[in-house]
Amino acid sequence: MLYLFFCLSEVDLSFRDPDLDINKRVDILVSQLTPEEKILQLMNQSPAIERLGIPPYDWWNEALHGIARSGNATVFPQAIALAATFDPVQLKKSYSLISDEARALYHKFQKTKEYDRYKGLTFWTPNINIFRDPRWGRGQETYGEDPFLTSSMGVAVVEGLQGNDKKYFKTHACAKHFAVHSGSEANRHRFDARVSRRDLWTTYLPSFEKLVKANVQEVMCAYNSVDGLPACGNSELLTTILRERWGYKSIVTSDCYAIDDFYLPGHHTTHVNASNASISAILAGTDIECGYSFLSMFAALK
Repeated sequence: MLYLFFCLSEVDLSFRDPDLDINKRVDILVSQLTPEEKILQLMNQSPAIERLGIPPYDWWNEALHGIARSGNATVFPQAIALAATFDPVQLKKSYSLISDEARALYHKFQKTKEYDRYKGLTFWTPNINIFRDPRWGRGQETYGEDPFLTSSMGVAVVEGLQGNDKKYFKTHACAKHFAVHSGSEANRHRFDARVSRRDLWTTYLPSFEKLVKANVQEVMCAYNSVDGLPACGNSELLTTILRERWGYKSIVTSDCYAIDDFYLPGHHTTHVNASNASISAILAGTDIECGYSFLSMFAALK
């Protein structure tokens, strides 16, 4: 009992004080994490840290046209159909309703202590890739081939999902897939997109820049490579453009198992193993991995 009391007395829980500056709260929390705990918090399936009162959380949630895989929820038309309305005002209203349902479902899951996938508030939507080729099966998830319309509709989704509270986000939206990701599905884990600078900046990047300016809270890096580097390990995309040029200050998550593509045979094979790939992804600007490659960093600590 005395040992338990001593351990608890060493824990600084002031990071839970909402009156403290958020940066101070983060510093207090992170300073108490072990290296192993830090690695685990970089995974989409972030486990609980019981000694600090932090519950588990899974960052993977979907809401492309309504909350997915979480039980009963309203289903809206697919994104390409909503784009055909050319009505971002109505789209924002639709996603405001989606975020209402998301909050209700989240509170229900919290009461029953359900913390697994599809039961959170961080939604990996909208898909703002440019639909250039009608053979791309996932083109239905996008808002079409026009960067201007895609930007307008994408901003509406962000505003509807995240709300307008000055302090708290209603949910998170996520701009995906960054960048130059427009099919095909068959070779997405090994495809190297090589585009002109003009095409990059006038076609593929404008919608992402607009969503960053709209304060989107997550960006998902893509499976494909861009100019020889996997998107999730591409410092030009994730650091130079996204953070330094556009001023993005929030979360970058990988597409699911995209870090595996760095080193698996028949994929990009730009890296020799999981730990090498994971370190490159983090240094380039990937904050959260959807997958398990980051677990390899446990061995790298030894």
